[in-house]
Amino acid sequence: QVQLVESGGALVQAGGSLRLSCTASGSIFSINNMGWYRQPPGKQRELVATTTSGGNTNYADSVKGRFTISRENAKNTVVLQMNSLEPEDTAVYYCLMAVRARDAFTFRSYWGQGTQVTVSS
Repeated sequence: QVQLVESGGALVQAGGSLRLSCTASGSIFSINNMGWYRQPPGKQRELVATTTSGGNTNYADSVKGRFTISRENAKNTVVLQMNSLEPEDTAVYYCLMAVRARDAFTFRSYWGQGTQVTVSS
């Protein structure tokens, strides 16, 4: 079994910063891509940022220059540093990892449970 646990969501004023963290645990052989997605109220889930095992990153246009994704491979952790937050960033944030379990031959996608980020104006 593989589990992803997120932390760091909070209520923050516009212009502020937050750091989200997501750690995978369980019977893990390796992790490929990691990413963050978000679901604003009443809207569909959307991509925020991703990072490959080689360290390449990709960002949604709406967060470029404000958010930074990074990974700590030894800790099976992905971090999203969010600066200059705007009310439009309010959403539930989910992490996603492509994980190969020790008893598996292929990678499978796992989602975290979500963490609420609320930005007040």
